[in-house]
Amino acid sequence: MTLRHPIRIPGITELPLSSAGMRIGLFGGSFNPVHEGHRLVVEETLRRLRLDALWILVTPGNPLKDHRELAPLADRVSAARAMLDNPRVRVTGFEAAQGFTYSWQTVRFLTQTLPDRHFVWIMGADNLADFHRWERWRNIAAMVPIAVYVRPGSQRRAPASIAAHYLSRWRIDEEEAPRLATTRPRAWVYLHGRQSALSSSAIRAQHHHVKAK
Repeated sequence: MTLRHPIRIPGITELPLSSAGMRIGLFGGSFNPVHEGHRLVVEETLRRLRLDALWILVTPGNPLKDHRELAPLADRVSAARAMLDNPRVRVTGFEAAQGFTYSWQTVRFLTQTLPDRHFVWIMGADNLADFHRWERWRNIAAMVPIAVYVRPGSQRRAPASIAAHYLSRWRIDEEEAPRLATTRPRAWVYLHGRQSALSSSAIRAQHHHVKAK
């Protein structure tokens, strides 16, 4: 099992408070930077999955991405808290304090440490298209139900992906999304709705373009 060197930053890397029976969405990513597209997914999944809380898991660094342009963890957590200001949303970098490298480590830790919570893994459809490249992705699907939110450019790739094909028999209808949190894994739902064309990589590229002028 690959672990990073643990990083603890007061006010940044603590695990959010919760209580037994809560329905909690887990939305992980680099958030480098956070943008309105992230807010849209947060708002839609909170409402449509009828979640009690949604935890934004700001990763210390995605193993599949280049880290050279990665802003400091504390800066990304602070920016996400400022933008995603909602009483049901908690933004945390707790994965860094645990030394986690992969999402399956996070999911295993949470489901084992807090077995009386109902966790749902939330991802954009662009991530579903590449989900089969994630470390132990089948384990993630076996531990928590998954909600996939539509993303521009992924409407065809995501439903035809290796992971979507593997999970096809456990897919539930969108109308049943409110029960997903209490449905046995490998249940998952593909949510259609409002979309944003924004992406963190495009925002960084635009920023570099402006600086270069």
